[in-house]
This record gives sequence, structure tokens and C-alpha cells, in this order.
Amino acid sequence: MMNCVKVSSFIHAIRSYKRFCHFESKSHLGFGSLDSPIRASVGIFWDLDNKPPKSFPPFDAATKLKKAAGQFGVVRFTVAYANRHAFSYVPPLVRQQRKERKTLNLLEKSGVVKVEDPYICRVCGRRFYTNEKLVNHFKQIHEREQTKRLNQIESARGKMRVKLVAKFAMKMDKYKGAVRDVLTPKVGYGLADDLKRAGFWVRTVSDKPQAADVALRNHLVDVMDKKMVDYVVLVSDDSDFVEVLKEARLRCLKTVVVGDNNDGALKRTANAAFSWQEIMMGKAKKEAVSVVGRWKDRDVLKRLEWTYDPEVEKKLYYSEVESDDSDGIFSGEDDKEDVGASILKEDAHAWWKLDSCSGHD
Repeated sequence: MMNCVKVSSFIHAIRSYKRFCHFESKSHLGFGSLDSPIRASVGIFWDLDNKPPKSFPPFDAATKLKKAAGQFGVVRFTVAYANRHAFSYVPPLVRQQRKERKTLNLLEKSGVVKVEDPYICRVCGRRFYTNEKLVNHFKQIHEREQTKRLNQIESARGKMRVKLVAKFAMKMDKYKGAVRDVLTPKVGYGLADDLKRAGFWVRTVSDKPQAADVALRNHLVDVMDKKMVDYVVLVSDDSDFVEVLKEARLRCLKTVVVGDNNDGALKRTANAAFSWQEIMMGKAKKEAVSVVGRWKDRDVLKRLEWTYDPEVEKKLYYSEVESDDSDGIFSGEDDKEDVGASILKEDAHAWWKLDSCSGHD
């Protein structure tokens, strides 16, 4: 009785803790089973060499991708692989935007163009009527402050480092959110930094051919071997990943491909496929719900289907016969001999003679 009271009080304490501490319960910690069913695990594997977000801002693309993948379950893994050339590459659209920004800065500086709405610093809130003054203000004040924070965190150790990270967390996030719109990245167009800010684990591989594909494939196989995901979301158009998707499907994992090659081998192999346009417009996020519903209905129908398997039927038949034998109908060779002897004894005289007649004879 005391054990039951302790268990009930423990469950009540956990539920109260979840209510007052606003966090999402993790099923692998054991809290999710109290109120909600266990959700499937999702892993996002991004081939940046083959499929960088050229036409969209990297941070927005990564955020929308995670939201769409979140409709299949809880996103546990978000990894991206590429060599250094992918991070130093600048798309033509970004180059054109930078040229237009330089021209506009010169026109603002000379007084030819005057902006109606001032430029607002997203860190401190100060207003400037030319973009060049905003950039100088950002470099002289906020960039230096960010460098000092990073140096303090780097030089600290142990508990002091943890305290500094917690102390500067909000300021550093605010700086990272504002720096992209003000300063031009020194290398590329900020692909790696934006993906890290979106929560992706970004890995740079060697410049050898297919190095990123091999690393991503090995990572995906390792995750499947450890049974850490139920859904695999692959962002690529490279047909070299066809065998990996087939392997995932053989292991009863659902596969989703994000790419723009509609007639590609990857989309034909995967269970579902979306384009970048559908991801950015939010269409993929809405369709994912119906896709999961169709998959669940298909699994239910498969369980209800009856298929004839000779081996299974044979085992079931013999098990029934053995159970009948154990009940005493046929209890062994001796019973079979007794039954046979009684049959022969009965057939010893003609069928039309009565027992009384045979006794007189």
C-alpha cells in the first residue's frame, strides 16, 4: 500500500514539474509516457555540396526545413556536410544584391538618395539615416563587444565558463540575429554561421571528390545501425544516395527527399518528396500531416491482410494435432495398436451375422 502511495505521489510531482517548467517532455527520459504517446524520431541529413539554398537565405531555409520535418515527429538529428568550397561560394543572386547595396550606399553618402525610414540598429535601437553610418556604428561598438565576450568565454574554465555563457547568452543571440543584415560575411555568404544558428551540426570535409557524400552516407548508416531515427529526411539531388535510401526502406524506415529534381532517382525511391519551393512556402509542412496519415492507414491495412504461408500453416496444423493427442484422442503407438486390434476383432465375422448367431456357432 505504501509503495502505491509513493508511486502516485512521484507521478503527481513530475506532472507538476512539467506544468511549472515550460519545456517539451522527452520520451527517452520517461516523462512523455505519462501524458502523451511516444513520437517518432526524425533525422535531417543535408548534402550542402549538392543542394545549398542558393535562392533563399540559409537561416530561413534551415528553419522552414526543420518545421516541415517536425510534422513527421521529433527532430533529433540535424547534420550538414560540405567541403570548404561550398562555404566560400557566393550565389549570383547574393552578388547582385551586394552590388546594388554598394551603389545605394554611394548615393546615400552623396545626398542624391534620401531614405524615408531611418536604419535602426537591432542591438541597441539607435537610428541612422545612411546605411554606411549604421555599419560603422556596428563595427566600432557591437562587433568589439562581441569579440570581448568571446575572448572572456575562451579564457575561462570550469564553472566560470558556464556562468559566462549563461550571462552573455541573450546578448550573443541578439548580436547574431542582427549581424547578418548589417555586415557582409568575410567568407562566402554566411552559410555555415546561419546553419549553426538554426541548430544544424555543420561539418567541413576534405576537398577530395565525393568526400561529403561518403561522410554523410557513413553518418546516416551509423544512425540507422543504432536505430536512433524512424524517419530519414535527405536534402540532396545526388543519385549516389539511392542505395542508402533503399537500405533505409528495407529497415522499415520512412524516407523523405527534399530537392528540385522532380524526375530524379532519389524521389522515385523515397516514400515522399518535396521541393525547396514547397518547403519555403509552407506547403510541405501542411502536406506532411496528410502523408503521415496515409502511411498509418497503409500500415493498418497491411496488418489486416491475410497471406498464405505454407510453413506457418503447417506449424499451426501440427500444433493442433499435437494438442488433440495430448487430450487423449490419440495418445501414442499403443493406442493406435489397440484401435487397430479392436477393428480387426470386429471384422472377424460377417457384417450381417448377429452376435448371438456367432456365439451359437
